[in-house]
Amino acid sequence: MGKIKLKVEDINKVFQVKKNKEEVVALNDINFEVMNGEFVSIVGASGCGKSTLLHLIAGLQSSTSGKIYLDDNEMAGPGSERGVLFQDYALFPWLTVKKNIEFGLKYGSVPNKTNAEQREKLVGKHIKMVGLEGSEDKYPYQLSGGMKQRCALARLLVNGSDMLLMDEPLAALDAQTRDIFQEELLNIWGQDKPNSDRKTVLYITHNIDEAVLMSDRVIVLSARPGRIKEIIDINIPRPRTHNSRATEEFRELSEIIWDQIKDEAYTATIS
Repeated sequence: MGKIKLKVEDINKVFQVKKNKEEVVALNDINFEVMNGEFVSIVGASGCGKSTLLHLIAGLQSSTSGKIYLDDNEMAGPGSERGVLFQDYALFPWLTVKKNIEFGLKYGSVPNKTNAEQREKLVGKHIKMVGLEGSEDKYPYQLSGGMKQRCALARLLVNGSDMLLMDEPLAALDAQTRDIFQEELLNIWGQDKPNSDRKTVLYITHNIDEAVLMSDRVIVLSARPGRIKEIIDINIPRPRTHNSRATEEFRELSEIIWDQIKDEAYTATIS
């Protein structure tokens, strides 16, 4: 079965609404584990607490109760062992592609600080990995949406974090670019490698087909308060490509997940 990388235990999150002094329960009794090298996606209707849960795991927010463990160590606050990729890229507009990717190595809290020569090699390797060769000296305003996300992905990967937390990273891309990026991301992750040679990924998405294509398991959250409705194994053989979408198994799994959330997804559009 492998080693447990992440353990989320009895997590609850309650927000205080200052205006009317009411409490909003965002997450209720969340329990799950992610194995080393596993790719796990979280889906659910808008407002179900997907991003809140990821922010708790990243250490960007604190839970009201419960505990989160990484490699059996209870987490408290952010850490360099967890890298986060957001939907809006979060690139520094005044830095070039190269300087954006290098930023965490140069100024962040990564272990074993690198020297200039090491940074040069690492940044060059990751620029090549994400297909941005020739764009090293461009600024974010000179990049397409896909290129910006490639830059953000390289910046995430270059720091060597053990676990990657991705919050709707492809949502801002057009449909064609998104399809291309899904397959590239799987290959960069190492879908043809054993679990021991992969990063562990927790991936937030609204896109059910994307979750099925990329994941080993999909966690389905209920509408607020977010609770785990079901955890679904995705046993489609790897490596996966766009052709995987044409299989009967893929369609059946997508329908199973959609059936879990469609009523709540509709309600979210009118309330």
